[in-house]
Amino acid sequence: MTYGGSLNRLTEDFSAKSLQARRDWRPIFSIFKEEKFQPIIFYPTKLKFINEGDIKYFSDNQVLREFVTTTQAIQEILESSKIETK
Repeated sequence: MTYGGSLNRLTEDFSAKSLQARRDWRPIFSIFKEEKFQPIIFYPTKLKFINEGDIKYFSDNQVLREFVTTTQAIQEILESSKIETK
């Protein structure tokens, strides 16, 4: 791919650790997508979504769990979908 006159190569990380981390995010990612939070999984495996106009990044489920406990709306969404943040 060329951007700004420079050739750039895009690669995918298929290591076992990255693939497992992506699988771990999949249930939460799906719910956020349904709820129009615009989720994205970044390299290596960070979840990004938009909440009330703010962009949120999470590198693991523990950090997400801490955020969810302080955000009632997201907590209700995850609970109603029967998804746990491990």
